[in-house]
Amino acid sequence: MINDRGIIQQVNKTSTRVFGYSEDEFVGSNISMIMTDDVGRQHDQYLDNYMQTGIKKMIGTQREVTAQRKDKSTFPCILGLSQIEGEGLFCGFIRDITSEKEKQSILIESTKRMEEVFNASYDALFTISSEGIIIMVNDVASSVFGWTEEEFIGQNITIIMPKEHAEHHDEYLKHYLETGFKKMIGTQREVEAKRKDGTLFPCILGLAELSTKITRDRQFVGY
Repeated sequence: MINDRGIIQQVNKTSTRVFGYSEDEFVGSNISMIMTDDVGRQHDQYLDNYMQTGIKKMIGTQREVTAQRKDKSTFPCILGLSQIEGEGLFCGFIRDITSEKEKQSILIESTKRMEEVFNASYDALFTISSEGIIIMVNDVASSVFGWTEEEFIGQNITIIMPKEHAEHHDEYLKHYLETGFKKMIGTQREVEAKRKDGTLFPCILGLAELSTKITRDRQFVGY
């Protein structure tokens, strides 16, 4: 909690643990002590502008910022600010999102790896959601079927199936998700596929369910 001059009035125990300062070191100091130098130098001016104009840029909002510990190390966090009406005080809530960022980075890296594997394959590859919606395709799929990646993404996988199979596909997928009974998952069979121009061709279709370690939702890959 800070006053209208940016001076810290009160902190909780989590603040001392996260930032490395004691409560005594915090109270009476300017809040800019937990900011990187570039932001800290301008903070008093931001606060002064708000007090003079009443224009709320940060009050009542949340945004991602970088915070700085006593040892000068920094970390990403979500900052929320609120004003205590009539008291001339402001309350800041800071949530460390380092672990969330690390998980996000791992997920992005995993996705990049999967894309590299996709595009290294000689087979047309599709990743679909549990509703049958195309999430990812490789370059070979575009070459074989005639649709661009942009045209594929977001469409139901039934666009590459003859009408008689397309009509039942969502039902097959729903039945598998409800029962776990595998007719096609983990197998290969010869089927007919349909290109963008409507022509059909024989192909070998294989299906597998992606591990939940790779993706949060249930997804399937077809080749």
